Amino acid sequence: MEHLSEELIIEILKRITRTSDLNSVSLVSKQLYAIDAEQRATICIGCGLSTEDFSALCSRFPNLLKVEIDYSGSTPGNGNHIDNQGLFVLTSCCTLLNDITLSFCSKINDAGIACLTYCKKLMSLKLNSIPEVTSSGLLMVAFGCKALSSLYLNDCKGIAGSTEWLEYLGSDGSLEELIVSNCKGVSQYDFLKFGPGWMKLKTFEYENEENFFSIHPRYGSSVKANTHRYEPCCENLKDLKLVRLVTEPDGPEIGLRFLLGKCKALEKLCLEYVTGVIDNDMIVLSQACKNLKSISLWLKPEHYVVGGHIEFRTGFTDGSLKALALNCPLLQDVELTFTGCAHWDPPEIGFTQEGLVSFVQSCPIRVLVLNGALFFNNKGMKALSSAQFLETLSLIDCNEVTDHGMRFIVHFPSLINLTLRFCHNVTDVGLSELAHAQKLQSLDVGGCDYISQKGVLGSAKSVCYEVNCKSLGHYKRMC
Repeated sequence: MEHLSEELIIEILKRITRTSDLNSVSLVSKQLYAIDAEQRATICIGCGLSTEDFSALCSRFPNLLKVEIDYSGSTPGNGNHIDNQGLFVLTSCCTLLNDITLSFCSKINDAGIACLTYCKKLMSLKLNSIPEVTSSGLLMVAFGCKALSSLYLNDCKGIAGSTEWLEYLGSDGSLEELIVSNCKGVSQYDFLKFGPGWMKLKTFEYENEENFFSIHPRYGSSVKANTHRYEPCCENLKDLKLVRLVTEPDGPEIGLRFLLGKCKALEKLCLEYVTGVIDNDMIVLSQACKNLKSISLWLKPEHYVVGGHIEFRTGFTDGSLKALALNCPLLQDVELTFTGCAHWDPPEIGFTQEGLVSFVQSCPIRVLVLNGALFFNNKGMKALSSAQFLETLSLIDCNEVTDHGMRFIVHFPSLINLTLRFCHNVTDVGLSELAHAQKLQSLDVGGCDYISQKGVLGSAKSVCYEVNCKSLGHYKRMC
């Protein structure tokens, strides 16, 4: 090792990805120990590290760029947890840090968060379950970390009241990614104060913590949303996700619903249980978002007033699918999840099988996920077998599809990946032709009572079979 050049040693160390291996290699010689200390860019810290050891660790790796401190599954009394002083040591020793993640750090509050302002190159900050951090701490970060381009906040209960941090980040306009999840004190209306910040934002996700149930009737597609009060520019937004949001199409305040018609660069859209959205919203969005490539809709039935009478169904109908097919020529990844729907007349799902098939055949859909789609049956499988571009099909809780419908799988011209979850009317018989056809690259089966491990053998080049897989509720994350 003594005869190797420093450049070659650095290249060797770069190719070692496991932390345990790097630690072992660094003990071989003083030269390797020193070079590893200079080159180490990332560390992940869990419980059990004493304050003295943490200080020594920070001193040894002064050139760290990324640090993750994760105490998930632990309690403050179970091992040593980094506190405000520890965060001060970290930011003092490692001034080049540009990516910091803090998870379940219960001993860190605003005083510790203020230390992050020493990291002038900090670009990404993730705070996950940090209950003692408040809006004041975030405001200090906004003031001191001018290079910040990505902010992730999850389950931070102390953030409430003042929105100055959000207003300042918006006025500075440096954020490209903003994700706020399960922070009770941050409402959808607070983001309307983000102002100019919307102009540069590329990724935005907001998940409301509260469970909600719609009991009041909402109006159908004949009513237009009142959007004149919100005029921020979101032309660079490419990735939008809204979860468990309550909107009122006929009310004076529409909250984050205004985004649906203003994101001209949007490529990926996910709406999970957003109440009050209707066909008009999807029509407006499709007309504005010509670059849309991926859409995920998680829907549950609500009461809608249509033509003077009340209907209980999901908000979107075939009109939304037609608008997407007409206006979004790049759309290729589609997920439709339905929760709490039942077979009634009229049906509680606004989409029809004919509308879905026409939609898939009109767009270059490569990935299709159907979850709880009660309207989709064997005839739908036959009709989809002519979809030229479909490569991946996932059927979850689709009990109208039986062995007869599975016979059409071998006729799909491009299908190579198939997932079956909780499809209780598909048996080994339905999969028997797959083994003969040798067409599938991958088959993933789980929670299907009448499909055995023997039944999936040879059905694809790669097979995953689970008996005790994740619950159906996991796939629907029921509100």
